[in-house]
Amino acid sequence: MDTLTSSEREKGIGALSTKPHQTLPVEAPFEMPVQSLTTPWTRQASPETTAASSSLRRALVIGATAIATGTAAYEMYKVLQVGGLTIPEYFILGLFILLFAWISFSLVSAIIGFFDLLFKARAPLGIEPEGALPKVSSRTALLVPTYNEEPHRVMAHVQAIQESLTNIEMARHFEFFILSDTTDPDIWVLEEASYLALLKRTGSQRIFYRHRHHNIGGKAGNIGEWVTRFGGHYNQMIILDADSLMTGDTLVRLVSAMECHPKVGLIQTIPLIINGKTLFARMQQFAGRMYGPIIARGNAWWHGSESNYWGHNAIIRVRAFAEQAGLPELPGRKPFGGHIISHDFVEAALMRRAGWAIHIVPHLPGSYEEMPPSLTDYAARDRRWCQGNLQHMLVLPARGLHWVSRLHLLAGIGSYITAPLWLAFLVTGIGISLQAQFVRPEFFPAGFSLFPKWPAQDPVLAAWVFAVSMGILIFPKLLAYLLMLSEAPIRRSFGGAANAFIGVILETIISALIAPAMMLIQSQAIAAIMMGRDVGWQVQRRNDGSLSWPESARRYAGHTVFGFILGASAYAVSLPLFLWMTPVVVGLLLTIPLAVLTSYSRLGDGFKRVGLFVTPEEHELPEIVRRSNEVASELARDQPAALHLLLRDRDLAEIHRQMIAQKPAKKRGEVDVDLVVGRAKLEQTHNLEEANSFLTIKEKAAILADPVSFEQLIERLKDPVVARGTPTR
Repeated sequence: MDTLTSSEREKGIGALSTKPHQTLPVEAPFEMPVQSLTTPWTRQASPETTAASSSLRRALVIGATAIATGTAAYEMYKVLQVGGLTIPEYFILGLFILLFAWISFSLVSAIIGFFDLLFKARAPLGIEPEGALPKVSSRTALLVPTYNEEPHRVMAHVQAIQESLTNIEMARHFEFFILSDTTDPDIWVLEEASYLALLKRTGSQRIFYRHRHHNIGGKAGNIGEWVTRFGGHYNQMIILDADSLMTGDTLVRLVSAMECHPKVGLIQTIPLIINGKTLFARMQQFAGRMYGPIIARGNAWWHGSESNYWGHNAIIRVRAFAEQAGLPELPGRKPFGGHIISHDFVEAALMRRAGWAIHIVPHLPGSYEEMPPSLTDYAARDRRWCQGNLQHMLVLPARGLHWVSRLHLLAGIGSYITAPLWLAFLVTGIGISLQAQFVRPEFFPAGFSLFPKWPAQDPVLAAWVFAVSMGILIFPKLLAYLLMLSEAPIRRSFGGAANAFIGVILETIISALIAPAMMLIQSQAIAAIMMGRDVGWQVQRRNDGSLSWPESARRYAGHTVFGFILGASAYAVSLPLFLWMTPVVVGLLLTIPLAVLTSYSRLGDGFKRVGLFVTPEEHELPEIVRRSNEVASELARDQPAALHLLLRDRDLAEIHRQMIAQKPAKKRGEVDVDLVVGRAKLEQTHNLEEANSFLTIKEKAAILADPVSFEQLIERLKDPVVARGTPTR
């Protein structure tokens, strides 16, 4: 087994040691068969953790949504039916019913969550968020998939979690795996260097690192490869994103819950957003902390043992995952066919199909994540999620899924389909108004009729329907604010009642202005996907989200133009219609400045200084967040390019050799074009500068991943410290 020398510390602080550390443990394969979505399947009985009242709870939620939607649909029908409904008006009515059902469903869940929190309902699975830590005996792996992320930030998160476990004397039950799918060779080598430094800082023998040169299947493939190689060692795995943090206390309580409930397959926490610097990120952080709890508690109340999985900050039983979560490739070509992008929903549905319980525990603290820093970064991530969720249309008919699991898939699809529906609703409404204004109406339709057909709507009733719709969107925010007022410590940690209220108002206004841009962004994404454009996998920015004015103008000029067209069309009909359309029109016209200004950290800091958009986690920074930020700040510095780093550091070169030594053999006739071209360029290279200049990113990555080519590279550049002699062919 590959080894390297690391320093050791007792409880994180101690003296150097020459004890060898295994870069990877001995393999313990766990078979992970690919699941069928078409084979007949008899769903297993409900898990033991299913509440007896689950059916009644779901009937209440769906029934209340149906009543609210039916009432609103009838009122909208009365608005439109004056003089009889035309085909476009029937279309408007249908869109209204779908969209109103969507927002009223969220309202019902939020109201339930409000009362659940108000009366402090019993925690699911018996997980107590406070009190003495339970004893645990099983072995748990913490998996940190990373893809072209800043290595020093990833390692800072891992170190903070490891120290948190060490502080409560529970580190022996957990082992870390940093699972790299990084494709940028400079970042890859920095990961290896940062990993070596992490081992020296912590002295831990329980942190491992693995790099995949071919990231087949994305994150799902990354996790699946780990399961099939090492899953047999562990009872549970906890999935973390590169920006995730979880306290040792929370990790132990999750493991204890899995040990106490052997038929639970997955427990999902609700991560709080932290480290928001820009105005955009701080708004999202504030909104998630203020409104998120009532929505999460409401969903958990009726989801029960058929909850969902969001891909990170969750604990999963390895056996359940290995046996049931092997994802098939979807039929057809990308973007709908191929590997499943939004794998988490599907993995949860497949595990529940086999009888494993899936739970959300919104009451458990100590789970954190970060938010994209700007509208542009958020839209890039959202585009990938959009494609992944639309793929679920091919998963919906899968045999044997629980109906609540299908509802989760449908909700994921709906979260994007609603954008073009809103757009169609607005455009059709204005189109009908323009027709009535400028096209001569047919008062007497074809055929016999004693009375003329007057094209008309009820404007007063329309105003009431609009007001109720807006109220449904705002009411959950008011409930969350009232709940915050009821607890003095929480109220103070939000900056006080006045500052929190101003924050709610400002967040509502700015979000309303951004919403039309997001409607167009998501509509454009869906149109692109329908035309067969695959999004691929974008690198996520975590820190600096600043956007220049020229870049913003290039990206959002179309939004501005559309806003002018929409506003002009509304004004051509009437001034009242233009006034009704003002929020949408103004939002579109301001997309460029909104994208730029909300991406500024200085503006975010300014709001923070005056006490706006402040969250409890900022008022009293959790120790694990403080420690992670401290370590990341210490490690943040300009790093040399990969080749320079490898040439000057003997230990790093050695660990790189060890990690690429087990490269799988190629099939006969298979040629790596990047490797062949890279080797040819290498023959003409005389120094480090030329190597960096001649080789493309893919060629450099191919050479660094090939043992023979790597030795040729070292020998070619003639470094006396690292060179080992003539490579073996």
